[in-house]
Amino acid sequence: MSGTPGDSYRSWLIDELVLAAVLAIGTAGVLLVSGLHVEPDPPARLAANTAIAIVAAIVAVLGIVRFQVEGRSFHLFLAAGFAVVSAGTVVFDLVPLVQGDLPSAAETWGSLAADLAAAGLIALAAFVSPGLGDRRRAMIVTGAGTAILLTVAWSVGHAAAASLPLVDVDGGRAAGPALAYAALALLSLTAAVGFGLRFRSHGRDLDRWLALALTLVVFADLHYVLTPSPYLLYNDSLRLLAYAILLVGAWQAYGHAELGRAVAEERARVARDIHDGLAQYLFAIAANVSMLEGGAELDEVLPRLKHAAEAAQQEARFAVLALSSASGTAPFDSALRRYVELLTGDGRLDVELEIDPSVRLAPDEQIEIFRIVQEGLANARTHAGAGRVEVTIGHRGGRRVVIVSDDGVGFEHDDDGGVGQGLRNMRVRAASIDGGFSLRSKPGSGTAIEVVLRPV
Repeated sequence: MSGTPGDSYRSWLIDELVLAAVLAIGTAGVLLVSGLHVEPDPPARLAANTAIAIVAAIVAVLGIVRFQVEGRSFHLFLAAGFAVVSAGTVVFDLVPLVQGDLPSAAETWGSLAADLAAAGLIALAAFVSPGLGDRRRAMIVTGAGTAILLTVAWSVGHAAAASLPLVDVDGGRAAGPALAYAALALLSLTAAVGFGLRFRSHGRDLDRWLALALTLVVFADLHYVLTPSPYLLYNDSLRLLAYAILLVGAWQAYGHAELGRAVAEERARVARDIHDGLAQYLFAIAANVSMLEGGAELDEVLPRLKHAAEAAQQEARFAVLALSSASGTAPFDSALRRYVELLTGDGRLDVELEIDPSVRLAPDEQIEIFRIVQEGLANARTHAGAGRVEVTIGHRGGRRVVIVSDDGVGFEHDDDGGVGQGLRNMRVRAASIDGGFSLRSKPGSGTAIEVVLRPV
């Protein structure tokens, strides 16, 4: 790819035109070589259709995962289209082949109907992008719609089989299937153009890969229209190549998007850590230096300046330890114990840490739980005036729980979450790993925070 979005689009457009020219030449050549007009045997068809069903299912799952993250209708329609491809291939193509038979007329028509529905959804995805608020409801509706489309395809297949032949009197393809494949080619062409336009506007790799794969699908469908034989080995190869490209492209594009999201989230977490810890001590150092410049007594300011510098140094060590644990360079429990040792080294706070060895934390949970505990201990030490803190990571009622309780001064809080920035950060961290967060505190009775982790 070139350095600017415009250069990338021009480079992609040239590649598309070259590919279309090569495929057009290949189409003309195949039509002149009758030896390529052969019927693949059942094992070959079984292998090809299995590969297509698996790839389509993987792309559908990747689309759903991306929709859960971004909530864009584009990913939902794309996932629905490839889900219909996968399910239709299994129901109408693979099941008969596994049973030892070629698909019947009703199953062939059903497969065509499912392919038309899927192509329509994929083409629609190329032209939609608004976000959807209720993602769970949208996925339920989409799943139900997919099942309804397959049921309709089954009904259409049986109705068409009773009145529309698959082959004509000369043994070639009848007009009905040819029109169906022409419609498929038109829908695939529409989708390819749509994704090309999306790539020009947004520069996203996924759109480029989709346009490339759909260009191959267009020519695969055209072969079905142009050849007099109902079977064509060359076009099956094009379709397989299209799905191979689609798998590589979707995996790479979604992987890059997930990496970008993870980087953005990590930047936000680091910003919260700096705001809540190191920045405060650096501000205190700057304030004390300003007092010295203003003529304040050295004996009065120096102890405060020394304390702020030591606290900033300790906070920096804590931040490095937290980040090294988050990146997987230290086991979670040993990193947490090292953090507690650093925190309690001056004797101001006694921390009892209890970790149930049977509790298993996912990598994203380790990152957030480490920081929630870090935040809770820092609050107990800095704000609550606590002398003792108990940290428990274990099971209760079949759920994994994390509890940080102290014997500090406690405070009044309301049920609407009217708490400080540190507690708000803990609530955000718990929500990011689908955990429940609760706080119990009263003046003179200490504070307890509890995180109930997601079921496993």
